[in-house]
Amino acid sequence: MNILITGGTGLIGKRLSSLLIEKGHTVSVLSRSKKQTDKVKHYTWDIANQKIEEEAIKQADIIIHLAGANVGEGRWTSKRRKEIIDSRVESGNLLFNSIKKHNPNLKAFITSSAIGYYGMVNSDNVFEESDSAGSDFLAEVCVKWEEVANQFTELNCRVIKVRTGVVLDKNDGALAKLLTPIKLGIGSALGSGKQAMPWIHLEDICGIYIHLIENESISGIFNGVAPAKDNNKEFSKTVADVLKKPFWFPAVPAFALKLLMGEQAVIALKGSHISSKKIEASGYKFKFPKLKEALTSLLK
Repeated sequence: MNILITGGTGLIGKRLSSLLIEKGHTVSVLSRSKKQTDKVKHYTWDIANQKIEEEAIKQADIIIHLAGANVGEGRWTSKRRKEIIDSRVESGNLLFNSIKKHNPNLKAFITSSAIGYYGMVNSDNVFEESDSAGSDFLAEVCVKWEEVANQFTELNCRVIKVRTGVVLDKNDGALAKLLTPIKLGIGSALGSGKQAMPWIHLEDICGIYIHLIENESISGIFNGVAPAKDNNKEFSKTVADVLKKPFWFPAVPAFALKLLMGEQAVIALKGSHISSKKIEASGYKFKFPKLKEALTSLLK
């Protein structure tokens, strides 16, 4: 199939592109600059001015929408909040209007979302796809993100939303940031350390996207998290164990993180467990269902 990826130069997008090409699919990406590689064609789009290269849209069988400003970068000022939301909403609207005009035969629209949909809360609940949205900023972002995808049902194509957890990769993302202090022997839990930390190996989140692409009867909402249920302290300690480093340093106090990160500290200090049962019931088998296996594959 011809698969068009937005956010194709990001952590998930780069690895997913490689895996799709290995499986015989044709992959192109939308980016702000037009650069070419031997295997992936780059088309340009200008979200602010709602412009996009028509050829990219006309040839697409499936669109995978990963684009969106990083919620972990920069303080959540009013301006930054708007940027985070607009990067998802305006880009999605541009895709919808372009597909509606140029490609009525699109087979599927698959969008990334996030487990922030359920709200950044410390709860005993294991959230499932049918649960209601939270009421904080990250929940607002995810709700608006997913509402954009709902438009594509008008085009009679499959619409799928993947609510993604913390993606593990040693060179990028949350794990990469944790490695430095742990390698120095000063790794520690954050806050109470009891907050859940729903994670997924990079290979598995890409595997889920491929599973959703290739199983044409599947649509709807899926949580993109591993089956394991680990909290922040367990996660950090397991990293230290795999690296054979000590884990004795006192936990970083919540107030210190709040001073450092502002409202954004909720990303580190709060979290609930998320169910993976629905994606497993659809037939997906995790390569890395347990944390130690996942970390060992990345860090050894």
